[in-house]
Amino acid sequence: SPEMRRFTRSGAIAMPNSSASSSATRREVSAPCWIRTSSRRGAPAAPGSPAPRPAHQPLAARMRPRRLSEVVGQDHLLRPGSLLPRLVAQNRFGSLLFHGPPGSGKTSLAEAIAAETGCRFVRVNAVMSNVAELREVLATARRRPGEATILFIDELHRFNKSQQDLLLPDVEEGVVRLIGATTHNPGFYVNPPLLSRSHLFRLEPHSTAAVGGVLRTALADMERGLGSRRVTAPERRLEELAVLSDGDLRRALNSLEVIVLGLPEGAEISAADLEVFARERRIRYDADEDEHHDTISAFIKSCRGCDPDAAMYWLAKMLAGGEDPRFIARRLVILASEDVGLADPQALPLAVAAHHAVDFVGLPEAEYALAHATLYIATAPKSNSATLALGESKRVLREEPVQPVPAVLRSKGGQANKRHGHGQGYAYSHDFPEAISGQEYLERPLTLYTPKSAGWEMKIADRLARWRELKARLRNGG
Repeated sequence: SPEMRRFTRSGAIAMPNSSASSSATRREVSAPCWIRTSSRRGAPAAPGSPAPRPAHQPLAARMRPRRLSEVVGQDHLLRPGSLLPRLVAQNRFGSLLFHGPPGSGKTSLAEAIAAETGCRFVRVNAVMSNVAELREVLATARRRPGEATILFIDELHRFNKSQQDLLLPDVEEGVVRLIGATTHNPGFYVNPPLLSRSHLFRLEPHSTAAVGGVLRTALADMERGLGSRRVTAPERRLEELAVLSDGDLRRALNSLEVIVLGLPEGAEISAADLEVFARERRIRYDADEDEHHDTISAFIKSCRGCDPDAAMYWLAKMLAGGEDPRFIARRLVILASEDVGLADPQALPLAVAAHHAVDFVGLPEAEYALAHATLYIATAPKSNSATLALGESKRVLREEPVQPVPAVLRSKGGQANKRHGHGQGYAYSHDFPEAISGQEYLERPLTLYTPKSAGWEMKIADRLARWRELKARLRNGG
């Protein structure tokens, strides 16, 4: 109840007996009103009218959408008739998980949903939270069964298994509606029981057009934006800033604010004003998460698909993102055997040489060796016959009786082996034309390797056909 709350100087609403860490990491508001509390002392804004954003807040925070219809981008989730808007309109949703890169709107969506549904909203940051705070939040929700509580957990992937398990009973019973936000793949970082109780929605980076539109609005907005500065910008300049933000709307707004506040009132943003951001642009990339796995996957498939331009693009992105060059070199060695194979036998030694060059030369000059090997493999003829032959061999070994080594092929070293007749009758291949003796090397002959008709492997196919004819003549006494 309002009587049980006290407003702290930071704007958080602290409950009696709450710890200092709880008040620092949790913000709570009874919606419908703007989700964050005011930094001034006093009661929350009246229902139906969003509380004003303090002027000292970053532009990205002030410009957050106040309702679902104001959310920009994510058309695949928010277009009319889609699942998420229908769930919110009917107020029939359970737990939601928002998965996407930074600045894609995960927090904005959660706040807009709480405002539209009139739910009590409790925000927890998993980086700073702990089990004691979670227990307090869940206990408070149980004591207030008449109010629908949305528990928003930012950076959900930071919670360990026991912290996530603590949420399960109350999520299962509907005591709280969980909205989790994470930049990591939920399949790896969210416990399966919690994942199965939630609707998963993937948010994509914002398009350049969407970011440019928000920048234009923020530049003119007198209430929450930068309109009072009367700074202008040509459309092309806003588009360039949107490109530099790499789909991160928060980064774009904060960059715009820095630029505008550094200019005199009434000025125009010039190309020179964007230069510092262009020099400091950071590619969105991570060491061992989705961007890492997705980009190397695109690189491999571009090489396999004979597209040198795409392969070079993904290579450049990995290098700009700080990927370990030895990891890239190892993937090139694998590609050389898995996807080029016998169609171009030179691909493997060249890829191995590139791997050695990375260790021997080091960055940045080793990038030339990686580019060399990438272009060679991307433009080489392709054959996966080695991959298929290995897979078929393993299948036969797994599914059929294991064949014994024929007696003529067994080692004849040692007196015991000689007494058993091992190696007797072996036809030494070099005593025959083209090293073809007509002898069988399996008790039950198998066909495990089928050459492809690409590159050098066409010659192998012709050679094998000639050898089959030669073996047949030898067996027939020809």
